[in-house]
Amino acid sequence: MADLDNKDQTEMDPADMEDVEEVEEEETGEDNSKARQLTMQMMQNPQILAALQERLDGLVGSPSGYMESLPKVVKRRVNALKNLQVKCAHIEAKFYEEVHELERKYAALYQPLFDKRSDIVKAAYEPTDEECEWKPDEEEELTVSKQEEMKEKAKVEEEKKDEEKEDPKGIPEFWLTVFKNVDLLSEMLQEHDEPILKHLQDIKVKFSDAGQPMSFTLEFYFEPNDFFPNTVLTKTYKMRSEPDESDPFSFDGPEIMGCTGCTVDWIKGKNVTLKTIKKKQKHKGRGTVRTVTKTVPNDSFFNFFSPPEVPESGELDEDSEAVLAADFEIGHFIRERIVPRAVLYFTGEAIEDDDDDYDEEGEEADDEEGEEEADEENDPDYEPKKDANPPEECKQQ
Repeated sequence: MADLDNKDQTEMDPADMEDVEEVEEEETGEDNSKARQLTMQMMQNPQILAALQERLDGLVGSPSGYMESLPKVVKRRVNALKNLQVKCAHIEAKFYEEVHELERKYAALYQPLFDKRSDIVKAAYEPTDEECEWKPDEEEELTVSKQEEMKEKAKVEEEKKDEEKEDPKGIPEFWLTVFKNVDLLSEMLQEHDEPILKHLQDIKVKFSDAGQPMSFTLEFYFEPNDFFPNTVLTKTYKMRSEPDESDPFSFDGPEIMGCTGCTVDWIKGKNVTLKTIKKKQKHKGRGTVRTVTKTVPNDSFFNFFSPPEVPESGELDEDSEAVLAADFEIGHFIRERIVPRAVLYFTGEAIEDDDDDYDEEGEEADDEEGEEEADEENDPDYEPKKDANPPEECKQQ
């Protein structure tokens, strides 16, 4: 009887075993759900995130265990490879120096075209009919009848405009429109900057002479105006194309080391980089109130010509570092994109190309997210969290 009782206790019905397995699976699912919820709570805690970030920062640049485990004779050979890499970095620096020389050479070839562009913009030159003839892309081509219809309509509208007012000279507000069309630059513009930038006639890039330290200067040409007598405002960027002796492996081409602006000789009462504010002050003893007028800095595009000075020590506070980093990005963008392709930013075509690039990246990201969502839906243990906060969208700069 005892053996039978033991047999009854050790052997279970298959249906009972299935029930036990289901209970275990439910408990495991609950544990996983709790673990996910706990993880979400931890990741939303700023103190925990800060501690994790500090730990990760400490790991950056630390050698892997694999390198430490290598025999001395192998480490010795790795050091030889590193020395070769340093020599490669110096050759790369020479490569970029020659690229700079090529930029100087071709800048001289581009300049006559840019000068003619400037003459058309400021109405110093009227292009010929042949020069104004533009063949649209195949996608833009219309039927002959439609083209004729549009030409007739445009001709009538032009005649009406001619009757209403005089023909505009050149291309009004060309550079202001370019700036307003580019997010990186439009963020710098204030409403009080626009009347001044309507007088901007040209932007040129000048490279340093042969044999001189690597640099480039942005020159902003203005027609006579009521704000300042300067005809040209300049911004010079000093560059370096050589590996840092203390960290040669970080070399990745020329880098901007500093920049110098210029003095804008503002006409009295026209300085948009300053503003006057009035504050009321109460006397502690007598209780009388007086109004004090103070002049304080004002947001303006023209602060671009007064960048923070870099001390000899090279150490800057966080705010100054952020301003300089943004300044370098803007200077590089104007040199590389705006000046060479100004008309395409004026028409918006260059901006559409940039947007297309970002859209493609976004579509790829969406596809990846879609795959992840599909995997989650196919997972029997997946449980959507009603209380989970959606991730914040990242803003691309």
